[in-house]
Amino acid sequence: MPQRPHSPRKSPPRAPSQRRWDAMSAAERRRVVDALPGEVTDAEMSPPEGDRHFQAKVRALDALQGHFRRLKRRVYLAAELPVYFPGERRFATDLLAVFDVEDRERDKYVVSAEGKGLDVVFEVHVGGDRKKDAEVNVERYARLGVPEYFIYDRGAQKLFGYRLPKADARRYVPVLPQQRRFESRVLGLELSIEDGRLRFFMGNALVFESAELIVRLEQEMAAIEARADDEARQRVSAEAAAEAARAQLLVERAL
Repeated sequence: MPQRPHSPRKSPPRAPSQRRWDAMSAAERRRVVDALPGEVTDAEMSPPEGDRHFQAKVRALDALQGHFRRLKRRVYLAAELPVYFPGERRFATDLLAVFDVEDRERDKYVVSAEGKGLDVVFEVHVGGDRKKDAEVNVERYARLGVPEYFIYDRGAQKLFGYRLPKADARRYVPVLPQQRRFESRVLGLELSIEDGRLRFFMGNALVFESAELIVRLEQEMAAIEARADDEARQRVSAEAAAEAARAQLLVERAL
């Protein structure tokens, strides 16, 4: 029996080149953006890596969102979002940050439509082949002009950082740690692995995650309530002592 010919494998969709984008009308641009898929296929993504991979990026995303919200700094943060650079195959990062763009929900990030590329990319590696994160992405993100790229190797509990030495450079130089901390000039923060977790610091201050802030708030409220209860007990004791003194004085006067 003759074998069926294999259907050609479809390559991932690409955004148009910047030259084609610039030549389009506003309506044509909207149609292009709407037509670009907002999901990435299994073939384009690394195999699932379990809770250690998922929790690491979710905690990092949560900490950064809270930090910049408190600073009232305009930044868009996302995890596993399809990204379209002009003329490039789409890809999805574990975590990305873009400053000075609208912070809203997106199904995809189209650089030409947004008018700005990515500022920082994070990848979390747990196990398996490190080539994609440690070699392919180092070349790719540098070529695309992403100013900083960090890899958190959770399996080995190591952190790696890369930075473009100047705005028009397209090859990274390593970010060297100082006292075990890696500086992110773009974020204005330092990164470190503490107690088996990726943490962010602003100076000597730890950037807390939401769950940690809730615990701290609960502890502060409990301390306030304990002080209030103690003060109330002291008032009751003082009032009782004053009442006893008055009663004693009345007895003494009656004698």
